[in-house]
Amino acid sequence: MAATEHRHIVVIGAGFGGIALAIKLREAGFDDLVVLERAADLGGTWQANTYPGCACDVPSQLYSYSFAPNPDWSRTYGKQSEILAYLREVATRFDVVPRIRLNTELLEARWDENRSLWRLETSQGSLTADYLISSTGIFAEAKYPTLPGLDTFAGKTFHSLHWDHEHDLTGERVAVIGTGASAVQFVPEIQPKVAALTVFQRSAPWIIPRMDRSTANLERYVLRRVPLAQKAIRSAWYAAIEGFGLVGFVDNRFRHPYELLGRWQLRRQVRDPELRAKLTPDYMIGCKRAIFSDAYLPSLDQDNVEVVTDGIAEVRPGSIVTGAGVEIPVDTIIYGTGFDPQPPFFDRVIGGDGVSVGDLLRKRRQTYLGTAIAGFPNLFLTLGPFGAVGNQSAVFMIESQVAYIVDALKTLHDKGAHRVEVRQDVQDRFVEEMHRRSTSTVWLTGGCDSYYTTPDGLNAGLYPSWSFEYRKRTSAFDAASYEVSA
Repeated sequence: MAATEHRHIVVIGAGFGGIALAIKLREAGFDDLVVLERAADLGGTWQANTYPGCACDVPSQLYSYSFAPNPDWSRTYGKQSEILAYLREVATRFDVVPRIRLNTELLEARWDENRSLWRLETSQGSLTADYLISSTGIFAEAKYPTLPGLDTFAGKTFHSLHWDHEHDLTGERVAVIGTGASAVQFVPEIQPKVAALTVFQRSAPWIIPRMDRSTANLERYVLRRVPLAQKAIRSAWYAAIEGFGLVGFVDNRFRHPYELLGRWQLRRQVRDPELRAKLTPDYMIGCKRAIFSDAYLPSLDQDNVEVVTDGIAEVRPGSIVTGAGVEIPVDTIIYGTGFDPQPPFFDRVIGGDGVSVGDLLRKRRQTYLGTAIAGFPNLFLTLGPFGAVGNQSAVFMIESQVAYIVDALKTLHDKGAHRVEVRQDVQDRFVEEMHRRSTSTVWLTGGCDSYYTTPDGLNAGLYPSWSFEYRKRTSAFDAASYEVSA
């Protein structure tokens, strides 16, 4: 029988986090690594989401690696295809593509305490690893609604994450369920094509002007020739986005200028006062994710569009019945209902006591710095609970965590250690700090329900402070917070 393949480091996921890890680990001298990616291509959420209008809602100069700036973004906000091309180019330039194993899904990872290693079962076979790093992201699994009679619907249904490009919506009667960030992007794209569009809205999102534009050739030329100019633009965008923290966790009274901007946008773009009332949020901005768009609101104020706020009573073979008893004929249903905040991946990572990460997180959202979990030795995470912020580019946080993880592995190597696990008391203090600092945040007090909070009203995993404070906190591996042994 052939020996089971062994790797020093196994990374799960080849999106922004996995690619950055592969690059920085190799630069630190860790060559015995592999990145497992379940899809047929790298790119993470940017290869998975291909719906019409898919683009980033963070300016591209900021939503990119600091160590791989791109002066040639075609627009202020990169579109999906351009971001995916950027990730492919970076992975190729830094020679990490050979380390990425595509079409390889992790089925189970189980910690072997006797040998101090992870035993992995994948769709392509078994392997073991000294260290396991999860970089699966938080927008990897579609969330579907539970609706009476949905299984009887005779038309076409699909989620925005799994867009059916073979299905022609031209001339159809289409229902869109959900009004989150994805729906805000694809609704303006499909509205001109369909005969009738019904948007089922549970709560109105705050829509802020996007002010997207094409970048001029001269601008790109300057950015290529003057790297300091690109750094200055990136810094300016960083400061602007970071400022949203004033609303999130400093004092919700800072919300008023942002809310005035949102109301001005709504009044300017929607003529119908009755529709405008439906589209006016009834909660504080920042309580859930605010969305940047210049096209969404005008697309709703069209003759072939109806916004329904009465809910859904049932789905029939060719229609949807609203909570008010109105039956609306429908040919296709598109789910814009977002993502599962706790993907099934976490149920596949099992500690030495037989408890999975998913079991632990369902009991209580907990990590240390969003990068480690007590009870799971030699496991690191990117964008784990309390490792993401609501006021900054996820790439900034990922780079902070990658630097921390790489420094941890370098420290362990220098010490001759082979086992590391965050101390339970350190993790408990960190989680208590996160909840204490979250008490007065707009996420908890803003009058809404969102994936920012748990069912019992606690912070579900956002870091309730400035991203630069988080970066300082993760600038070096704090070995004293861990149990480290040979």
